[in-house]
Amino acid sequence: MELIRKTKDNISQISALVEKNVKLQLRYKFGLVTSFTISIVSILMPLIIMGNLFQTRPQIGNWNSTNFVIYQFLAYNIFLMRDMTSIFPQQFRQEKYWKTLPALIIGPFNRLNLLLGIFLSHLIVISVPFITFFLLGLFFYPISFITAMFLIILFFIVALVLSGIGLILGIFAISNENIWRILNFLLYFVFWFSCITYPYEIFPQFIQNIINLNPLYYLFDILRLTWIQDNIIITILTYPFHFILLFLLAVLLPLIGIYIFNLIYKKYGITGY
Repeated sequence: MELIRKTKDNISQISALVEKNVKLQLRYKFGLVTSFTISIVSILMPLIIMGNLFQTRPQIGNWNSTNFVIYQFLAYNIFLMRDMTSIFPQQFRQEKYWKTLPALIIGPFNRLNLLLGIFLSHLIVISVPFITFFLLGLFFYPISFITAMFLIILFFIVALVLSGIGLILGIFAISNENIWRILNFLLYFVFWFSCITYPYEIFPQFIQNIINLNPLYYLFDILRLTWIQDNIIITILTYPFHFILLFLLAVLLPLIGIYIFNLIYKKYGITGY
């Protein structure tokens, strides 16, 4: 009975937070639509540049003029999920200036529920453009139903990893803004070296060496490889490191995020009123 009660309480907390966050994000519709549009613009230039490059080099790594559109459609959805790293600081700072955050943190609110609430609310907000581009990808480069469902699961796991990063950034955003800005600046380069819009093979060797050290590259790369290979077993057997890293980060980063959240909040509290 106690387990059932706790489960109901957790679901109630998450549901309340999801409902509040979705309504808040949909309240500023112009900013939301603008962010979706900017992501579209971000994938147009690579399509143009790589389209010209494919005229002289028909095959670049796994990519050619036929399947590169999938690379960019997946890039668009990665851009949507990348906002998970900024939505946590934005949410916390908003609650901070409304003076509602202390009550949320001090009250009997599970930190994991806080992560899941913001995580799920962002997935709901981006669901329409995400599904649209996912379906466009299926139209231009069809894959099996099983692969498509597996990809949805992989996207969900990648989003969970990004939410762990967002939670770490979020607590610094309200407790020590100097560290938050430094981490945010460094994260920009981490994304830049993750081959979101351009394939690994076009970069010079010294850039490739940096990319090889970037865990996010492997997370994004496995989404693309799973799609174009359209054979889950072969993809897992060929790229086991990608999957091991993905699942490890999906478990560890949210937990590390919660640990750092508790540690930094206890040390610095909420500053900057």
